[in-house]
Amino acid sequence: MARFLLKRLGLATITLFLLTVIVFFASQVLPGNVGRRILGPFADQRAVDSLNHQLGTDKPLLTQYWDWISDFFRGDLGYSLAYNVPVSSLLGNALTHSLKLAAFAFVLVVPLAILGGVVAALKRDRLTDRAITLTGLSLSVVPEFVTGILLILVFGLWLDVLPVSANAPDGSSVLTQMRYLLLPALTLVILLFGYIARITRAGTIESLDAEYTRTAFLKGLPRRTVIRRHVLRNSLLPTIAVVATQTGYLIGGLVVIETLFNYPGMGRLIFTAANQKDFPLLESAVLIVGIGFLIATLLADIAYSLLNPRIRYSAAE
Repeated sequence: MARFLLKRLGLATITLFLLTVIVFFASQVLPGNVGRRILGPFADQRAVDSLNHQLGTDKPLLTQYWDWISDFFRGDLGYSLAYNVPVSSLLGNALTHSLKLAAFAFVLVVPLAILGGVVAALKRDRLTDRAITLTGLSLSVVPEFVTGILLILVFGLWLDVLPVSANAPDGSSVLTQMRYLLLPALTLVILLFGYIARITRAGTIESLDAEYTRTAFLKGLPRRTVIRRHVLRNSLLPTIAVVATQTGYLIGGLVVIETLFNYPGMGRLIFTAANQKDFPLLESAVLIVGIGFLIATLLADIAYSLLNPRIRYSAAE
């Protein structure tokens, strides 16, 4: 187990280094001038050049990269060029909001999608299977802004039972916050249900057709025991991978949903930073999302190894 974890940590470290390089240099190709963006289109060129020199954006790219990454890993994220406040203060608040929405959506969609996928597999090629598969496939191809607008119209305006904004007032109770988050979370549930359910269905069918499952049935074990002990344990492996890969999207990719529901999360912050050419904020925010994705992937690998020791032993060789 130790060798397996060390190997995964080594791969995560290399990936993190490559991620920092990609994040930094990709942000540099954005059009526009930082000083001109801050001072406005009618500012004197000498003032623009002076501000760029003061901010360090006129230095060579490698020097800028080293200054940024060394400060980042020392905990100094710099100052936001657009908001003129420490980047850490903006990221902390936005990350908290995004994690709150992602956790709420996961709590709703993961059990529901796993249940739907397992039921569809157990009722393979029957009406129940086709209904769950067709419904999930149809919902997953609808863009999130279309689903979000429909939910706002139905539950927020016509029925007037849920708030159309996801940003709960300060000091709200947990139940009140959940009520405000319900519409954007339902939008994510509708979007992700079909994908996760299809992966779960495929894994369950593969486990049902495996030799160890047939052997368990031949031994006379009850169907419920076979499904619980043998089928679900192995069928959830691909589902874990799918859930882990959605983490980055749920933390930093919800630009449309966060804008639609006026939610101050990481996706909206990254979009604003890109528009304002706010390099310190943009680079740190994207890197934080990438680190969160790496952590989720590492946890998925550990869960893989716990559920299936063959993966752990083969990876450690």
